[in-house]
Amino acid sequence: MSADAEQHGRSRPIRCLIAKVGLDGHDRGAHVIARAFRDAGFEVVYSGLHRAPEEIVQAAVQEDVDVLGISILSGAHNSLVPEVVDGLENHGAFSDTLLIVGGIIPEEDRPELRELGVAAIFGPGTPMEETIEFVRENAPRRE
Repeated sequence: MSADAEQHGRSRPIRCLIAKVGLDGHDRGAHVIARAFRDAGFEVVYSGLHRAPEEIVQAAVQEDVDVLGISILSGAHNSLVPEVVDGLENHGAFSDTLLIVGGIIPEEDRPELRELGVAAIFGPGTPMEETIEFVRENAPRRE
């Protein structure tokens, strides 16, 4: 058991998939958050660039993740995030996966993403500790 899991009353570390969906080729932020999550004691899988929504869903299901973090800077969030949500629902994985989004998401698009089930949206400049604490407090407990 990791020190983070033990400290936060979990039997196993929080498992996270950090995903780059679509044609977005900017992955510096995804790498930064993946390293920060790893350093916080989470188990982290990184999807790599240019993944289709179904590839992200398959990885989330196969890796049995607690958290799916989508990093998107391309502006395609209104079409790609719903596809990921639909895929998770079709695989019966949506209800036990915390879905968070990071990147450039205009304020006017955020309510629709939240209605889809996105738990939180983190924009540029969000303190890393804020994101880590949100995940610790909201990740589903699977013992």
